[in-house]
Amino acid sequence: MQTAWLHRHHHRQCILFFSGWGMDPAPFRFLPAAEHDLCMVFDYRQLHPVDLAAFAGYERVHLVAWSMGVWVAAHLLADRAATFATRTALAGTLVPIDQQCGLPPAGFAAMIDGFNHEVLASFYRSMFDNDEQLARFLASRPQRQLAELREEMVAFRAAFLEHGPGTDIFTRKIVTSRDRVFPGRNQMRAWGKGDCTTTNWSHFPFYHLADWHELLTLP
Repeated sequence: MQTAWLHRHHHRQCILFFSGWGMDPAPFRFLPAAEHDLCMVFDYRQLHPVDLAAFAGYERVHLVAWSMGVWVAAHLLADRAATFATRTALAGTLVPIDQQCGLPPAGFAAMIDGFNHEVLASFYRSMFDNDEQLARFLASRPQRQLAELREEMVAFRAAFLEHGPGTDIFTRKIVTSRDRVFPGRNQMRAWGKGDCTTTNWSHFPFYHLADWHELLTLP
């Protein structure tokens, strides 16, 4: 795993952001955090305990986990959930590779087996339902090597199969109903209709936001 500070201006509150598969800081630098510092976790080829000492000086620390990061955060922070004032799951589930509650296993396996530049480009397209947003993403796409992205998928699947479903540590679950990566119906099924907030967003919802704090205040 890697970490990077996207915003560090000595605010009183901080957001710890677990990103999705294949990401790095590049696609997220555009989004301001006027009231928070923000630390991003990415690259899940190796999972290891998160050192929370860096956040000890903040009055409040918030957890935001997106896509595959939902399971990673739930797995790594299950015994330290009380550290966080709020814990938000976005466009992901505790059972990330599953026919009913996550990504269909056959599709995930096929993506690994045939992974190449065309498959990656298709994945990027599937994160959006808007060509303008796709173009915006591609202009600041992650700068990571193809081989390591495949390694990350393989390692993630192995970790999930070894450890099983994550612990539900989340105080807020946000379902992205127009999601073509994590199907919205599977997210809804995983969390339960009465235990989540449903949005009309695609898988990469960050262009709908004006500031990171909006993810902390959705009903």
